[in-house]
Amino acid sequence: MTIEPTTTQSGTPVASDEHSLTVGPNGVTALHDRYLVEKLAQFNRERIPERIVHAKGGGAHGQFVVTGDVSKYTRAAVFQPGTTTDTLQRFSSVAGEQGSPDTWRDVRGFSVKFYTSEGNYDIVGNNTPVFFIRDGIKFPDFIHSQKRLPGSGLRDATMQWDFWTLSPESAHQVTYLMGDRGLPVSWRTMPGFGSHTYQWINAAGERFWVKYHFTSNQGNAEMDGPEAELIAGADADYYRRDLHDAIEEGNFPSWNVSVQVMPYEQGKTYRFNPFDVTKVWPHADFPLIPVGTHTLNRNPENFFAEIEQAAFSPANMVPGIAASPDKMLMARIFSYPDAQRYRIGTNFNQIPINAPQAPVNNYSQDGAARHGFNPPSAPNYAPNSLGGPVADAAAAGEGSWENDGSLLNSAATLRSEDSDFGQAGTLYREVYDDAAKARFLATITGAVSGVTRPEVTERAIWYWTSVDAELGASLRSNLEALAAAELASSK
Repeated sequence: MTIEPTTTQSGTPVASDEHSLTVGPNGVTALHDRYLVEKLAQFNRERIPERIVHAKGGGAHGQFVVTGDVSKYTRAAVFQPGTTTDTLQRFSSVAGEQGSPDTWRDVRGFSVKFYTSEGNYDIVGNNTPVFFIRDGIKFPDFIHSQKRLPGSGLRDATMQWDFWTLSPESAHQVTYLMGDRGLPVSWRTMPGFGSHTYQWINAAGERFWVKYHFTSNQGNAEMDGPEAELIAGADADYYRRDLHDAIEEGNFPSWNVSVQVMPYEQGKTYRFNPFDVTKVWPHADFPLIPVGTHTLNRNPENFFAEIEQAAFSPANMVPGIAASPDKMLMARIFSYPDAQRYRIGTNFNQIPINAPQAPVNNYSQDGAARHGFNPPSAPNYAPNSLGGPVADAAAAGEGSWENDGSLLNSAATLRSEDSDFGQAGTLYREVYDDAAKARFLATITGAVSGVTRPEVTERAIWYWTSVDAELGASLRSNLEALAAAELASSK
């Protein structure tokens, strides 16, 4: 067979793969050995900044096939009957860094990029239907509290519980996190959610509010804490390996995609704020409507190029889909693409894995790592009389909503059932069985026992008492028993 010569990045052959250019066999290395300099400089720059959150993850390519008919709710081409769309899926952990164990207790990211005929559409969600906070201004503080202390570089239970107990809207999500959902058996055996409320607009211009649900066709499966700890020590890449090997063997994981739909006007009067990402919509009021099936059927050929450089953003919407008054969503619409510009460059949408399959026509130019460009005869400004692209409101099909017109720093107006603890209590009492409740109590006991400030411990007990009175009493009893045992062992 023909063996190709090694070349520099600019395509010229090199003299040696193994030996630097030196002054004699034992002499100094010549700085003008251009291949040595290029090879080391490239190596020094192999890593890009890791994601501040969701740093550790994996993913695969797939297809989304529409099997239902939701055309009366949205004009988006990706959701029209019979449509097949190429996709990219990334799963991740929220708090862990690159290299952290997959099986740490955590919320799992669940993000899907749809390469639609109208441009890329991203659903950037989690394996839980809610989130810890409802306003993006608290997001940096929340993440800081879950990461590491600036002094010791260690994670700290006290600051986690200090933040959570001073932010009671977190209770619903923490109840999910400390329950069985916090430790899925694999990425394949967990659900996914868009979490936020979005707006759908149909061909007639009618508006609706929607939530996305991805139901695993492999079933939901979780592991217990001791098993997760053993796996964390034995195989930090357990989830990543499981997904890769399943697809490699032809065992393609899939999810049924459904939506809940709320009439536009009902959003104004519903008994709690339907745009609050710490809340779920009851299925009894808004049953799941089948949309289609999402299947992962191809592993990436190059993990860095196709998964690490993948840039997901809730700002990526298509005609017939728009934002809602969800404060967390509106902050993410800015934050995500801004983070990608920092992480992989201002022209991140031109990287092949992020490039849309739909045509791109605009007046942007220049910037680092520019791949594509307009013809030299094309105008680079608008408006122009030279035949350049023109904005089209009808084609964009953007949504809207009414507001009170005031600018203020305030929480949303409370409605009759806007309680921070109500849905968390319902999840604990009505969804968890007795065995799950016992595991939950053991988990929060272990988590709160690591708190070193008594006032934060008391707040944690208040927090769980607000979720369920018996749960709070049991937590107090457990913590007192642990303290007594520790005192006895020290004598």
